[in-house]
Amino acid sequence: MKFSNIKARLHDGRLLRINDWQPNTSEYWAITGTNGSGKTALSLLMANKVIINQGSAEGLPLRIAYLSLEAQAEYLENERKLDQSDFTNEFDPGTLICDFLAPLDDINNWIERLRIRHILKQGLRSLSTGESRKVLLLKALQEQPDLLVLDAPFEGLDADSRIAFKEILDLLYQKHQPMLWVANRIDELPEWTTHLAFMHDAELIAQGLKEEIIDLPEVKGLLHFDQPLIDFPSGSKTPLKLANNESLVKLTDVSIHYGDRTLFKHLNWQIDAGQHWAIQGPNGCGKTSLLQLITGDNPQCYRNDLKLFGIQRGSGESIWDIKKHIGLVSSSLQWEYRATTNVLSTVISGLYDTIGLYQASADHDKQLALTWLEVIGLRHKANQSLHTLSYGEQRLVLVARALIKQPPLLILDEPCQGLDTPSRLLVLAFINKLAQQHKITLLYVTHHADEIPENINNKMLFELQASGQSTIKLSVKT
Repeated sequence: MKFSNIKARLHDGRLLRINDWQPNTSEYWAITGTNGSGKTALSLLMANKVIINQGSAEGLPLRIAYLSLEAQAEYLENERKLDQSDFTNEFDPGTLICDFLAPLDDINNWIERLRIRHILKQGLRSLSTGESRKVLLLKALQEQPDLLVLDAPFEGLDADSRIAFKEILDLLYQKHQPMLWVANRIDELPEWTTHLAFMHDAELIAQGLKEEIIDLPEVKGLLHFDQPLIDFPSGSKTPLKLANNESLVKLTDVSIHYGDRTLFKHLNWQIDAGQHWAIQGPNGCGKTSLLQLITGDNPQCYRNDLKLFGIQRGSGESIWDIKKHIGLVSSSLQWEYRATTNVLSTVISGLYDTIGLYQASADHDKQLALTWLEVIGLRHKANQSLHTLSYGEQRLVLVARALIKQPPLLILDEPCQGLDTPSRLLVLAFINKLAQQHKITLLYVTHHADEIPENINNKMLFELQASGQSTIKLSVKT
């Protein structure tokens, strides 16, 4: 492939600039850079998915398969468009995995390696982030592409799944499958990547042998995190007060079932104010479904015994009586945030618990949102459309959206997903500071044990059985 004097207008108005880049078929390239640097846009040049205004691109592969968070979002959006539930008044599971991946004969071994046989009769929409990532990898391999583009392929995967993914990709390398890796984390680059292209502000600023590019001072400088945390802005709402030291959340004999599959059962769990929890477990074990019981986004909250913020679920309360006490960051929220809105309005919407902003906001609210955008380093993009931001930048905006009202309960479901190294360290510093203050109670889901702050010392561990049902162990530090 050969890219010469490229100038291409991106959806956020910037120009993607590539002076000269000639990746050879014998080389295995990775692209990296900070969030919003244009690394995904560079990979999309391969498939003519970015319109070139100037310059030339030669020798592009005919068949390209993409594995990315953006590709997952597109599949889910298509599934939503095909959902007939509102018309039939019956639950529509959507495309079943066994149909989506048919025929299965050529991928049976990989289905076993990735431990997803138990989900073959589920719909694509029902999968966790990690499960859908596994399914889309197999779908990409079935296409037998001339080039497989792997955009942050380990995002959302548990530790065992990352190992299985690595084994599959190593096997593809041994079979000389051309691959391009787009990396948020340089430490996840496989050994077989030989060359590195480094993007910054939509320009290819360095390229060459991987080890040489990693050692460049300008590259190290851009990936280094030394930003001091400024004081968090204070919330604008009256703090929640519960009588007699009542728990924020109390779940009694809770179970979740989907069709014939039981995710877990007989869970008893209470969360006291200031009692932070780390929640861990393999993909598809039920972590997100459990959190959705609390947020009211899982209809099974009405068939279970839940008491949230002093309110017994099913006692005539509205969902907004619950949501006003919760801040949320999750992949499902990011994928569902389809409202046409700018970055500033997205952050302000956290004060109203809405997807989008549907009422005039006060000057105080705007100033508070701008302050939070300053904290995450995106104030200069306040007036841009949320959808013009990179996946990682969108995730940072949702972190600010969750924090703006200083909720009694903050649910962080893989908040670092899609983030580059500096942004990930920034968010982890946020979490650590919040955990120290004990003003907000944290539920923190992560697949990286080394990213759990020391002040989050209560743990919930899901263990997934061969049957597809999970057992849950609670470890409470008194």
